[in-house]
Amino acid sequence: MGVAIVPRWPRGKSCDRTQDSLPHSWSVYPTYPLCKEGFDVGTIMGMKIQAIPAVGLVGNTPLLELSSFGAELPEGVRLFAKAEHLNPGGSVKDRAALGMVLAGERSGLLTKGKTILDATSGNTGIAYSWIGASRGYKVTLCLPANASPERQKTLQAYGTELILTDARRSTDGSQMMAKELAAAQPDRFFYPDQYNNDANWRAHFEGTGPEIWQQTGGAVTHFVAGIGTSGTFIGTARYLKQQAAGIKLISMQPASPIHGLEGMKHLETAIVPGIYDPTVADECVEVFTEDAYAMCRRLARQEGLFVGPSSGGNVVAALDVAKGLDEGVVVTILCDGGDRYLSERFWTDEPWPVI
Repeated sequence: MGVAIVPRWPRGKSCDRTQDSLPHSWSVYPTYPLCKEGFDVGTIMGMKIQAIPAVGLVGNTPLLELSSFGAELPEGVRLFAKAEHLNPGGSVKDRAALGMVLAGERSGLLTKGKTILDATSGNTGIAYSWIGASRGYKVTLCLPANASPERQKTLQAYGTELILTDARRSTDGSQMMAKELAAAQPDRFFYPDQYNNDANWRAHFEGTGPEIWQQTGGAVTHFVAGIGTSGTFIGTARYLKQQAAGIKLISMQPASPIHGLEGMKHLETAIVPGIYDPTVADECVEVFTEDAYAMCRRLARQEGLFVGPSSGGNVVAALDVAKGLDEGVVVTILCDGGDRYLSERFWTDEPWPVI
């Protein structure tokens, strides 16, 4: 059982969303069990103890309704966001990184003594770093030099080795560097290659997609997400399309090659990920950086959701889709938290426009 979709709370009435105050069958908390890699059950002083490894906390994130947007939407339209910034590593990339690490272990390509190596804009690298630390692996990452200081410091806190690449080439330059290192030292590195690894999108086909379907009770009609490695969009979209052929799948990308949506790709001018499938999306919405920044501020100040620019971009695109409907349930992704961008100036820019 997941969050049930019921008619929107009547406008003009207060909503104390405690469990007892809600209409019958409306649960604000997911009621299905967490997906765990395994229970560690034992006894201490005669007391039964249950615990899970840290990786057991990945996934099963809540689905949040963006209620402050309700007045802008037609009566029959609902807008939701999957709170992926609440994963233990702080981003949606925990899912893909864990999937690729576990796949590497199962295949025998990742063994004790090997170092995990990949290119990243930051979030997948942070996921590799904490998962690697928890499973006993060293991590080396190729990272654009303009990655936010918060991301770089977080990676260093986990003991990760950073190789900074030309910022002008974004993650494309990091990918080229990682491939060169992996080819030169194959015995040292396990190179998952997140842009070309099927375990990336499969993590969402097996996790994010089923969760959204369950949490909406199968009522989701539109799914909107940005394209970086493309794993989140492709995996989730493929699962949802299997469940309902009529669902609309909308990808989001930056409106120009030079942009501030870290992790997102402008596909016309970037190296296209091998796992990207152009036939999956029904349409693509382009978002300007300034609009994504404004949405980050709006989400923080009106929804209490402190998230980063890619999340802002997703919500801009999802809101645009939702406004054009007569009825429907639109779901998007909150990719990571705003704490990774505190050094950016856009948080205090005033005035912020209504989008």
